Amino acid sequence: MAKTISEEPLEKQLWKAADKLRKNIDAAEYKHIVLGLIFLKYISDAFEELYDKLKSGKGEYAGADPEDKDEYKAENVFFVPPSARWRFIQSHAKHPTIGKSIDESMDAIERENASLKGVLPKVYARQNLDPTSLGELIDLIGNIALGDAKARSADVLGHVFEYFLGEFALAEGKKGGQFYTPRSVVELLVEMLEPYKGRVFDPCCGSGGMFVQSEEFVTSHQGKINDISIYGQESNQTTWRLAKMNLAIRGIDSSQVKWNNEGSFLNDAHKDLKADYIIANPPFNVSDWSGDLLRTDGRWKYGTPPSGNANYAWIQHFLYHLAPSGQAGFVLAKGALTSKSGGEGDIRAALVEADLIDCIVNLPAKLFLNTQIPASLWFMSRDKTGKFPSSGGVSVGRGGQRDRTGEILFIDARNLGHLINRRTKVLSEEDIQTIANTYHNWRNKFPSDGGISEGRGGYEDIKGFCASATKERVAELDYVLTPGRYVGLAEEEDDFDFAERFTNLKAEFEAQLKEEAELNERIKVNLSKIKLD
Repeated sequence: MAKTISEEPLEKQLWKAADKLRKNIDAAEYKHIVLGLIFLKYISDAFEELYDKLKSGKGEYAGADPEDKDEYKAENVFFVPPSARWRFIQSHAKHPTIGKSIDESMDAIERENASLKGVLPKVYARQNLDPTSLGELIDLIGNIALGDAKARSADVLGHVFEYFLGEFALAEGKKGGQFYTPRSVVELLVEMLEPYKGRVFDPCCGSGGMFVQSEEFVTSHQGKINDISIYGQESNQTTWRLAKMNLAIRGIDSSQVKWNNEGSFLNDAHKDLKADYIIANPPFNVSDWSGDLLRTDGRWKYGTPPSGNANYAWIQHFLYHLAPSGQAGFVLAKGALTSKSGGEGDIRAALVEADLIDCIVNLPAKLFLNTQIPASLWFMSRDKTGKFPSSGGVSVGRGGQRDRTGEILFIDARNLGHLINRRTKVLSEEDIQTIANTYHNWRNKFPSDGGISEGRGGYEDIKGFCASATKERVAELDYVLTPGRYVGLAEEEDDFDFAERFTNLKAEFEAQLKEEAELNERIKVNLSKIKLD
């Protein structure tokens, strides 16, 4: 890897450098330029490593032809034709026609690799992209993972790709959130569900973050990547392309990640799939989901969702695709916990009475880039008796699951998380583990350290944070699922320091004023540039 003189992580240095080269190009457009080049670098690195082995002709590669496409197909490496290889691209980086050359390279790669057909961006010959800046960007990306082996290169490039996805989402704001679920939310969903083995499904998969995090979870727990298979669907073609590249750069098979512009409700790409795990962040409160065309659909087992809001259509779509021992974890607008409009209250009551709801987590505000609507996590299970300990989870393997029939765990995490800027919050690793461990200690016979005997479960209600409630108690509260109704108020601390709290709030306010001033200054600079142009 290229040496760095800064203590900042490589991906942050790269982002700052790449963002400087953006100039007047909109972030929504620029992301395809940068991410496409990172992907091109990745597949070229992988190709070159195998090419060198084939060319050496040693051992198992004796007599091999380094230009034979089948040699690469056999090892799940994309074949890159000569004019698309990174060394060729970098050698032409200073040419005025470099944009046209890259577009032609992307076309050539798609012709040679059927799984990439229609996926790669051809946006480099546009007039608003300065060839000099493009050449500098190529040189910048050319230094990522230089000279490393394929596995190391894929890891570094994959990390950079994911980091850039998040930064572009922040830069785009509301529009960016449509393709990107914040990493801390994805990590929390995956840590709670533990998709260790089986079929993982996301019918509104965005840029594929749920799949990437599931793969990272398996790897970090010494599992076998081949033990999980992924299935997905996305209605936005541009976002689907990002997902295909995001997964390919991680070496994850994306053959079952489908695109159609009709979406999962009208054109279910995996009609017969019964998934072991469903992990999703569907768009909140969608009104134009074609509900009027689907009034008699067989998926609405617990009640017909209102045509003006897709929230309860998504819930029942997930349940339709859940295997008998399957579990689902997904994000929904907080309003779905209490809404009664269009029969939603009746559907929620039916879900509670069918004992399908496992856990509800109330999330902090400001986690999502594209909306200020408060959000919650729902966890649903086809079977809460604990009869299916072999369904794959890591915690499950430690002691089996408890019988939680007729109970729901409520977690109020609104006070967790910290601001990374004036508008955006993230959950820390500690926050994620606090929430996930609470769920696992409630769900499993043994806590994560194995130190509490079977039957006790290692779980206790904590006032203001978590409570286990019976479905009879939920019925008493008219099937409202807001965690605050069940966990109560936290015990007041006797040693509350007013002066310290005031100082902290003052510092936060001053930081916000400074950020606003910097933002206004950047706007002035950009406006002056536009006037000069």
